[in-house]
Amino acid sequence: MLPAILAAAPFGLLVGALATAKGLSPLEAILMSALVFAGSAQFVALDLWTEPVSWVVIGLTTLLVNFRHVLMGASFAGRLPTTTTGGRGVAAFLMADETWAMAELKARQGGLTVAYYAGLGVTLYLNWILWTGVGAVAGAAIDDPARYGFDFAFTAIFIGLIAGLWRGSDTTWVVAASAAAAVAANVVADGPWFILAGAIAGVAAAALLANGNGGQATEGEP
Repeated sequence: MLPAILAAAPFGLLVGALATAKGLSPLEAILMSALVFAGSAQFVALDLWTEPVSWVVIGLTTLLVNFRHVLMGASFAGRLPTTTTGGRGVAAFLMADETWAMAELKARQGGLTVAYYAGLGVTLYLNWILWTGVGAVAGAAIDDPARYGFDFAFTAIFIGLIAGLWRGSDTTWVVAASAAAAVAANVVADGPWFILAGAIAGVAAAALLANGNGGQATEGEP
């Protein structure tokens, strides 16, 4: 998780700084990260934060941003190393993009355990809270991550995750469909609709490819 931790640090700082700039106390900023634990949704919420706060708009927008977690959860349901309702609830709460991808890879190798998943999720979770707190206390020390190249850190991580999950030509078509839909949605609509469009297009492409293969997975995938 070290690359993910390093990439998340400056954005945690920025979330904390933005939260205090919007009038939240350092404790409230830390609680936001501890209770929500969704960086993209937190940035969207803070961007929409006004006085008085428009709770409905913020709630619906962050729901849209995080809708991809429904798809990740569905794909991961059969791989979770726990079957208890409480355990699945904790696993769902700790699920982030990086955690999900690395757990998927480990599950394919047949070695996913509760301890391994907890190591992924808890590490990233505590790291996010830590740097949010530092940002909330220290202020806007990093006002533009792009100036330091930090904006590419997450892009690099996700390229690596996609490479690790690659399964040949089928993956190429899924990634292409997702990318095309996301770019198109970003051009024609404001807001985070591109996230939902890319996710749905990718799932649809995967379903079509599975049907084309007679419902059978390829390259040894169960």
